[in-house]
Order: sequence, then structure tokens, then C-alpha cells
Amino acid sequence: MRKFDTKKDEYSRILQRQASETADVSQVVTDILADVEKNGDQALFQLTKKIDGIELTALKVSEAEMVEALEKVPEKLLTVLKLAKEKITSFHQKQVRQGFVATDEPGVVMGQRILPLEKVGVYVPGGTASYPSTVLMDTIPAKIAGVAKIVMVTPPNQAGKVEPAILAAAKIAGVDEVYKVGGAQAVAALAYGTETIPQVDKIVGPGNIYVATAKKMVYGKVDIDMIAGPSDVLIVADESGKANWLAADMIAQAEHDTLAQAILVTTDADLAEAVEAEVSKQLAALPRQKIAEASLNQNGKIILVKDLKEAVEIANLVAPEHLELAVKEPFALLSQVKNAGSVFLGHHTPEVLGDYLAGPNHTLPTEGTARFYSPLSVDDFVKKSSYLYYDEAALKEVGAAVAYFAETEDLVGHARSMQLRLEAD
Repeated sequence: MRKFDTKKDEYSRILQRQASETADVSQVVTDILADVEKNGDQALFQLTKKIDGIELTALKVSEAEMVEALEKVPEKLLTVLKLAKEKITSFHQKQVRQGFVATDEPGVVMGQRILPLEKVGVYVPGGTASYPSTVLMDTIPAKIAGVAKIVMVTPPNQAGKVEPAILAAAKIAGVDEVYKVGGAQAVAALAYGTETIPQVDKIVGPGNIYVATAKKMVYGKVDIDMIAGPSDVLIVADESGKANWLAADMIAQAEHDTLAQAILVTTDADLAEAVEAEVSKQLAALPRQKIAEASLNQNGKIILVKDLKEAVEIANLVAPEHLELAVKEPFALLSQVKNAGSVFLGHHTPEVLGDYLAGPNHTLPTEGTARFYSPLSVDDFVKKSSYLYYDEAALKEVGAAVAYFAETEDLVGHARSMQLRLEAD
């Protein structure tokens, strides 16, 4: 890991993000989107065979496959999934908004309606990995919002099936249909619709660079949640921090992939050295050692600061996806945090708690976009519609002002629309 000290190093150097060498996938994704839009299911079968090496006979997960998968899932996992659903539901139910109606002026009624989206597509990474937590986090808020139909897409494994844990989570969360397709072609199917997969109003969920690029390209045809990049965590720690816990939290983030970023910002030089030593020690016993090691070597940082005020200042500049406040009095710092996807307070609240079942959503803004993006929520699955009513007397009260306003913008037709009503008997 790289080490910095704000007494000696400029912020510009400390905060510089490592450039990741990624191939330009735009043309590849453009071709895939066009293929699926034109050829529908046929393109999905061919692309799945070409890209994933899997020859499918059907795209939709059948009821028989669902039953078979549920029989394979350990009872303990089913219990945990149900517990997670309960906690995630409890948190997100508090986000539900109500519309309003205003009758402040005589003869005038105006208001706002909160309406659920009709169809939502949930993308869940799969194939070589299994993330049932993503199914719960991305589906439950949609159900609470009142979305009528939730369609899930996820890459099949080499046997042409969806991992049982993912299907179990889909069943528990309330997904209506599951399809065995991934990558940019899955995003295209949800955006344009095919003979089998319905077109949706919005696509949510993380994925690789091809998925992220596809979501960006279909935005406007459908809505999307956000463009997700590599995951990150920033930990603010004072002398009360436990080196082995902090090292474990950094490694937990780093094992996601080689582009993930883990940063420790601390006021204690001894703690910084102890965490670095602990990281080396814990990496040696990690199954995903190579991935985590590459992530920490390329993107990991330990930053020594003069005080906690400066630590939070750096955190706000980084705008991390996950922010841990591993300090004696975490709530004293919370009001100073301006940019963070989700904040984890105190020594007994590691980021991994939020990954699975604490309640708040784990689909969060990455790569500094917490400056302007928010965590996935019930709000992402609704739209707002306003309405307005004026009676005759109320219209005459303001009609001349409206007509004059229209004329100043040289919109004579607008003005006439109003004047005709004002002149009517």
C-alpha cells in the first residue's frame, strides 16, 4: 500500500486515483445492443454461446428449475435470507412518500401523485460468483414502492443454470420472472424487449464494464439507477482503533476485485504501522489473496493526518462509497460528513454488516459520485406526477398575468390560449 502524510504530501497527490487500464468497450457494446434490438431472442442465444460458451435451450428459469434450486439451498441460508429480507424491508418501508393536495387559494386545487413504475429489470452478477444479497437489495425497495412486475436477469453458470442461492433470494424477495442471460446483451433485452423478455421502465443492479457501458448507452430508452464502478471503502480511525479489525475491513473491500479501493485515514502513526503489518499477515491466509493483494498494491492507501477534522475533510473530498468512522465518538463526526454513500459508525459496525442484512441498501454510488448520487432506495422505483385545477373565477384572477408573461416570451399562441378564456362570457 502507498503511504501518505498530510504534513508532507499535497492533497492532489494523496487523492489521485489510479488510472485503470480498461479496453474501450464502447464499440463492442454498441454492436451487441444493435444485435439484440434487431434479432431479439436469437441474438441472446448466439451471444451467450459466443461470449459465455454456454448453449441454452431456454432463457426463462422454469418453475421446475426454481423448485430444484430451492431444494439444494441449505436451510440455514434460507433462514438468513429471510432475516435479511425482514431487516431490509423494515428500513426501506420508512422511505415511502405520500403525495399531497393543496387548496390554499379559492377555486384552485393542485397536488402531486407518487406512482410506482410498472416494470423494473434487476441485473444480478453471476456465472462464476453468487450474490443473493444483491437480489434482496435491488428487489425489496421495488416491491415496497409497488412495482407491478420485477424481471431479473443473471448470467448462467457453465451448466446453463442459475446458482440456487440466487434463485432462492429471488423467490424470497418477490421477483416475478428470472432469465438466464447476462452482460450487455441482458441490458439490451431489458431495454428493448425480445420475444421472451419484456421491455422494462428501469434497469438497476451492478455489473462489469460491459454491463455499465450498456446501461449508460440505453439510458433515455429506459431509466437506470447509476453507473457503478469499482467498490471502495474509506476508514477514519483514531488511536482507539483495533489494527486487526481495520486490516480485515480493508481486505474485505480489496477482495472484491483488483480495481477495488481501500483507504485508511488515521491520526495515529503507530496504528497506521500496525494496520499495515496486520494486512500482510491476514492476506497470507486469504483464499482470494491474489485479488486482494493486487487491489491493495495498486489502490490501497494509508494516510496520516493531524486530526479528525482533517480526516473528515479528506473523506469528503474522496466521497467514498462506504465510510467507516472507527473512532471513540463517531456521532460527533457524522454531522461533518457531506459526501458518502453509506456511513458506518463505531468499532462494532463494519462495512460488511451493511453488505448483507443490516437494512440500509448496499447499492451505493462509487468512484466519488457520492457527491451527487444517493443509495438505491424506494424513491428509485417511483415517479411523480403533478395535477392542477382552476375554476373560472380563479383563472380570471391570474389570466392577464399569464397572457402578459407569454407575450414577453414571444409565444403569441400561448397568450391567445389564455385570452380567449378571459374574453368568454
